[in-house]
Amino acid sequence: MGQPKASHHSTLTFRLACWVLGLIAFIQIITAGVALAVRVENAREVRIEEKIVTKIVTVAARPAEKSKVEAGPVVALPPPPPIPAEVPLPPARPLDAPPIADARVEKLVMEGREARVAEDMGRAIIKLEEARSIDPQEPNTLYELGLVYETMAAYDTDLAEKAADAYQLVYNLGTDAGALYPLAAAKLRDGIALPKEMRGKLALGRVRIFKDDTFQDGERIVVTVPVSAAPGSEPDADDFFVKVEFFDKSRNDEPQPAGPNCITDYEWVSGDIDWLGGEEILQVTYILPPQEAGQDHLFGKRNYYGQIVELVYKNELLDSQAWPRHLAARSKVEPQQGFDPLFLDSEFDPNLGVLPPLENELELPPILDELGPPPR
Repeated sequence: MGQPKASHHSTLTFRLACWVLGLIAFIQIITAGVALAVRVENAREVRIEEKIVTKIVTVAARPAEKSKVEAGPVVALPPPPPIPAEVPLPPARPLDAPPIADARVEKLVMEGREARVAEDMGRAIIKLEEARSIDPQEPNTLYELGLVYETMAAYDTDLAEKAADAYQLVYNLGTDAGALYPLAAAKLRDGIALPKEMRGKLALGRVRIFKDDTFQDGERIVVTVPVSAAPGSEPDADDFFVKVEFFDKSRNDEPQPAGPNCITDYEWVSGDIDWLGGEEILQVTYILPPQEAGQDHLFGKRNYYGQIVELVYKNELLDSQAWPRHLAARSKVEPQQGFDPLFLDSEFDPNLGVLPPLENELELPPILDELGPPPR
């Protein structure tokens, strides 16, 4: 009777143990599923990471509270100068004539130059050839020789070739010749201009004469001389000049050249010699002062009579005009024919150009001598 109870008890214990084990296993399965579900959910969650970024923010300053002391007036400062997009390069330094190293050569070149200016070409050639024998490569000597031969070519055209040879030697020295290098290059490029080649290309225009009747201290004559040049043959200012010789006359005397007490003033009213329009205007003012009363009584009063205008290119007379015409006998060439100088009335202003002004354009001064002599 006792044995069956024991077997029943064992079976109950076994079953209870199985249920406990099954319950534990179920709890573990539930725990594992929950853990897996949490991990999957965490993987799907969006993570937000915060980073610190430094940023400079400009904050407007708060207006200062008005103090008891009144502030001064507000001054507007000028804006800074604009920065140029391109900085210009400094100007090129001009070339200078190279110095002469040998003192003997320098002395001979100076003496040769003085002789050339004094038109003593024989002495100039002797001095320069002696300097050349000491230093054959001195550019100052070679260029000065070229100037001498170019001047003499006006009388002997064969010397133009010698002048070109001298300029060629200077050109061959290159930049060692300094400022003489571009000068020699220009001489070779333009060629040696002979005075005879300028005939018909450089001439005097119509000379105009103005007698200033308002001038009180003697006589004042203004002569306007146009000089015309053909296109492409405009000479340099140093290659030509205009000479005006005035003549006076008393009652029965022959015309005589102006005396030493007379004043002659030259002025290029067109400005620098640039041949704008192919013409340059020269204004010559001649003042004949009054004589003493005794001389007027004995010899008669002297008055302006006329003038001879001469155009000289490289020491050769190219053109001349004389008024009155018989004064041409005192000139070296015959004057141009076909027109006389133009005498103007007292309303002409010699300080203006040759062309008359437009109507109501200018008011002429009532007394010309108040303007004074034209500037030199």
